[in-house]
Amino acid sequence: MELNQTHDPARRSWLSDANNATTDFPIQNLPFGVFRTAGRARGGVAIGDHIVDLGAGLEAGLFADAAAEAARAASGPSLNRLMAMGQGPASALRARLSDLLRDDYPERGRIEALVRRVLVPTAQAELLMPAQVGQFTDFLNSSFHTGRIAGNDEQGNPKVPPAFKWLPIAYNSRASSVVVSGTPIRRPNGQWRDAGAQPRFGPEPNLDFELELGLWIGPGNELGHPIPIAQAGSHIFGFCLLNDWSARGIQFWESVLGPFLGKSMGTTVSPWVVTAEAMLPFRCAAFQHAAGDPAPLPYLYSQDEQAQGGYDLEMEALIETAAMRARHIAPARICLSNFRYMYWTLGQILTHHASNGCNLGPGDLLGSGTCSGPAIEQAACLLEKTLRGTRPWTLPDGEQRVYLEDDDEVIFRARASRPGYVTIGFGECRGRILPALA
Repeated sequence: MELNQTHDPARRSWLSDANNATTDFPIQNLPFGVFRTAGRARGGVAIGDHIVDLGAGLEAGLFADAAAEAARAASGPSLNRLMAMGQGPASALRARLSDLLRDDYPERGRIEALVRRVLVPTAQAELLMPAQVGQFTDFLNSSFHTGRIAGNDEQGNPKVPPAFKWLPIAYNSRASSVVVSGTPIRRPNGQWRDAGAQPRFGPEPNLDFELELGLWIGPGNELGHPIPIAQAGSHIFGFCLLNDWSARGIQFWESVLGPFLGKSMGTTVSPWVVTAEAMLPFRCAAFQHAAGDPAPLPYLYSQDEQAQGGYDLEMEALIETAAMRARHIAPARICLSNFRYMYWTLGQILTHHASNGCNLGPGDLLGSGTCSGPAIEQAACLLEKTLRGTRPWTLPDGEQRVYLEDDDEVIFRARASRPGYVTIGFGECRGRILPALA
């Protein structure tokens, strides 16, 4: 993929709310998703405060050729068929929509009238899971995240597991409990150790979040056939925000083979899939490894991946407590970080995942790992923010948190920006904590 006219910063839409500087969804973004009105779920594309109903657009004759094929694949209750087609058809549909929505389109009056008939106000729609998740894998990918948990070595560098600097570390989690933004997360019951180190069963005492980027797989690979690093990018359909909810008490007591019940009670994703094409202007160099770190093995190395395998994406996590909600106090920011601090690129993550011949498929979801940066303000979970629970964090209204309490709501947002290009966003990823069942 290459930059094209859809990235033109001068392009404006005749839909005024798409030109607002604060919108996540200007004409340069056009993410895909699934929404429901009047009891019917179907695919759409976000533009400003509206959604283009792709099925209705097909019926109106707005699409032809590859764009029509893509719209047909995306017009149902999931995007899996579109993801399976690869980046080309989605790019053709995105280009067609960009033309139809631009303010200088020839015969604009006629086209605008047609398109307005297939627009749905986002406020009137229910946003659903964008795809049926086949498999879900979550990674450990920030040396700063691990360092705040494990401490620093004698040289002052963050301590990491022995394999961390040689390969992307991950675990296979539950696809069945991945839910869309706005779905409540119930505090799990489980087995953990109390202050006297005695195992007990009950509500998780140390519930946490992890701010991550989600990667949606496109075509995937056949079983037994690895994905070379040079081809990894073509298998990435798009991105979302991802909250890897973490039950720390359960997690740290059970983890011998890796996380199990400490992670599987729920994972929240944002509803809009920002395409890999839309993110092209915001690619940057891969994270610079420390002097003395081993060079990636050949299967994980390419000059292109080192030159532009990262993403300049500002990511934040906020919290809204019950008391703040009652007093109409705005959510408080917990973390403001950037995806550029991740040790391994998304291409390296994908290539390593498939390196043993593991088959990935359309709708598979990969979690980037906790997106923590070097400063404490960039600590992307409460485990780090409170130094493993030893330093309570004081909110602007005077409340304190070590871990999440019932009725707390965690909100993720992200914006990609770069001089000379229009800033795009992801929409919100929200989840409120419900009490554990008795």
